[in-house]
Amino acid sequence: MATTSPRHLLDDRGQEQQQQQQEFLSSLETIVLTIFLSIIIIMTVFGNLLVMVALCKDRHLRKKKTNYFIVSLAFADLLVALLVMPFAAIELTTGEWRYGEIFCLVRTSLDVLLTTASILHLCCIALDRYYAICCQPLVYRHKMTPVRVAVMLSGCWLIPIFISFLPIMQSWNAIGIEDIIEERRALAGGSNDTSCVFLVNRPYALICSTVAFYVPLALMVLAYQRIYVTAMTHVRQIETLQRAGSAPVTGTTPVITVRSSTSSDPSEHYRLRTTMGSSPSEQAPIANSRMRIETKAAKTLAVIMGCFCLCWAPFFITNVVDPFIHYSVPWQLWTAWLWLGYINSGLNPFLYAFLNRAFRRAFLVILCCGDERYARHGSCSYGHTQRAYSAASVNGTSMALRLSFLPNRSYSDNGRTILANEQESQDSLGPL
Repeated sequence: MATTSPRHLLDDRGQEQQQQQQEFLSSLETIVLTIFLSIIIIMTVFGNLLVMVALCKDRHLRKKKTNYFIVSLAFADLLVALLVMPFAAIELTTGEWRYGEIFCLVRTSLDVLLTTASILHLCCIALDRYYAICCQPLVYRHKMTPVRVAVMLSGCWLIPIFISFLPIMQSWNAIGIEDIIEERRALAGGSNDTSCVFLVNRPYALICSTVAFYVPLALMVLAYQRIYVTAMTHVRQIETLQRAGSAPVTGTTPVITVRSSTSSDPSEHYRLRTTMGSSPSEQAPIANSRMRIETKAAKTLAVIMGCFCLCWAPFFITNVVDPFIHYSVPWQLWTAWLWLGYINSGLNPFLYAFLNRAFRRAFLVILCCGDERYARHGSCSYGHTQRAYSAASVNGTSMALRLSFLPNRSYSDNGRTILANEQESQDSLGPL
């Protein structure tokens, strides 16, 4: 009669304990991953939905036609969170695709469509800010008419269709790589009922990545580079006026009077006036103000471009490289890069709306159940801002950056007046 040695019993128990430990760790990892992905989806839905509700409830936001870029962006990101991210999260946590081959193609097409639309909206926002800040008022009015805004928004939604539903539903992306796709399906389970395999050939990878990322990236870099240069030019002009106004010969100091940007009257403007009695000690911070202003402006633009590139560059670089290295990129890396791009849809409301003063005021009213005290507090804050700008105009530290990013201002010949001729684009500049 065969017997089992104690050593074999110990080995069996050790293997069983090790297997149980691996199953526990696997379950724990699944739970943690599910919670993490759920938080990302909920925050994305909440942030973008709040932006859309704010525009519907606040008439001041509706008067700024350029705010529709931000709201359309929020709508695209909201659809990403509702139609794309949940299915990707289920597939990632369960390791299976349970919705069939047709819906796999539809989900993939929606993924490409909505993420591309989100990126194109970011490009349009950058172009709008470029025209608002770097061009003359008449040029901006000519470029950003309601019809032009509607055409740009339509392009943000129509262009992605030609690189998503049209080629994917026709399987143009799979031409020449059918064998590789079938091999991947066999490894995943033998049927698209248990896996949603999506691979692209070289032409599709190049065309899709160029339209969806590289062209918008180039336009955004050029636009924000020109915005930074123009802003710093305005800063230097303001400092020149301050030095001229605070010279001992004239004994004057420039003071900024800021009118409320909530008014719909386009004739309202920022005026630079002079007062008597500046002291030499008040002129000391002027030498260091430009460095602080340039640093703050550079950080602001770096955050915008940095978040965009950090979230999407890894995915689109991998998307172009993978077909040329025989599709050897691990699926774990693909998944990480893809979700990093999804996270950008959750960051956009904070970058383009939450940092906008007018949107923040609307958010307070919404989150506080329409309490008018917060609306009045927001209105009073403009008066406080006006006094703060007047006080800070001695060294130009806090007001110069704000004025430098206000669009389409012209300086009079005597150097004492700054006109903000395009009132409607002031609050559309977001974090700038």
